[in-house]
Amino acid sequence: MPTSREQVAQPGGRVPGAQPLALMRIAHGFRDPTGVTAANDGSGRLFVTERAGRIRIVLRDGTVLPEPFLDLTVAGPGLPFPEVAAGFIEQGLWSMALHPRFRENGHIFVHIASLRQNGTGMVLRYTVDPESPDAISEQRAEATRHLVLRIPQPEAHHNGGMIAFGPDGYLYVGRGDGGWPAAAQEPGRDLGRLIRIDVAAEDGPYRIPPDNPFLGPLTALQDFAIRAAMQLGLASLDALERWVRPRQRSWAIGLRNPYSFHFDHRTGDLFITDVGEAHWEEIDWQPAGSRGGENYGWPLNEAAYCRPATGPEADCAIHGTLPVAQIPHIQTWPGAEPLRADWGCSAIGLGVANYAGMTSTYLVGDWCSGRVWGLAWDQDAERWQMQEFMRTRLQFTGGTVDAEGKVIAVNCNCAYGDNAGTQNLPGSLWRFVPADAVPPGAILADAAGPE
Repeated sequence: MPTSREQVAQPGGRVPGAQPLALMRIAHGFRDPTGVTAANDGSGRLFVTERAGRIRIVLRDGTVLPEPFLDLTVAGPGLPFPEVAAGFIEQGLWSMALHPRFRENGHIFVHIASLRQNGTGMVLRYTVDPESPDAISEQRAEATRHLVLRIPQPEAHHNGGMIAFGPDGYLYVGRGDGGWPAAAQEPGRDLGRLIRIDVAAEDGPYRIPPDNPFLGPLTALQDFAIRAAMQLGLASLDALERWVRPRQRSWAIGLRNPYSFHFDHRTGDLFITDVGEAHWEEIDWQPAGSRGGENYGWPLNEAAYCRPATGPEADCAIHGTLPVAQIPHIQTWPGAEPLRADWGCSAIGLGVANYAGMTSTYLVGDWCSGRVWGLAWDQDAERWQMQEFMRTRLQFTGGTVDAEGKVIAVNCNCAYGDNAGTQNLPGSLWRFVPADAVPPGAILADAAGPE
């Protein structure tokens, strides 16, 4: 873990052992895709989330099924308006996660930012009918819909987005600061942090993991009393949310907009990409043995630098845990000479690669520049290294690791504006493969090497 600014990696290094990569298109035709999830159930299926509120299935051979796996753009008898209404690029359906026992219980979880509620974040659970594994009907969705978590949002941006299950079986939820930067330094808020909850119970609300770092004064007896009151109908989920304080859900704080994060399937380590403000993007890292409670410094620092930036000198204090890497914007401080290479503006984590000569290498794309970097620990140099692998014309929005261990990514063709994605050109699904293993006829991203 870096202990000084000088130890924080920036583009320009070399990832040990990394071979040249190619980016190969798997499927096309998605409307503002925001993420992708691998089924990991032996089927080879991939689930692509679309911002407007649909989840599409991609089969092993790249076929996109015409019928959505789940469609949250429709209203039903029990819900007189669509679950998702996306009219701004930070609203809509952001992420999907499959329960660790998905093969047994069929549970899927989605994270949405509701336009109708000013970006309020909601984590919802639905259950697949085993007789219809490739589509959750409107009736099935209505019958199995379960509200897991509801987080009010003060502003309609900085929503965070990704959800994922960790190696510990708990559900992690990325939440941005909601336009209230100071909230990221307050453990009693639900903003600017990673949340960690236990959703193992089939009925009733989630539980707080007993080893969460900000448990506060709620005792086991109080927790038992609250749940007993709920079972007797004397308390509601909203009441529980008020009593079980938001601080108890928090796993790490001091983040601005942790839109994406990924666990290394080899080690269990956690990488977090935190979208920056004016001058720097940052990538944070937690070793598998972390007990949580990290404070990544926002809004007191932006990456390893001062906020607000006043010049090239970094003479401010470091608050909390330093990132392991940072990516500069075109201007690293007001009035700085614009950079020609190695810049970004909205870092998107794609997944941890353990192939093509790479070991525990976090692939990071950029929504603005289309650049792709790899980040890894260099044992010989005893420092983190960040290498630019390629430049594309893609707007990366999410990624994961598929059942074969390859990093896959989605891109949109979208603008930071007010539409639900249906007016934009379609996006695609891609796979990172060794450059010398591209099959004949494959469609590759228009990629160039770094200068």
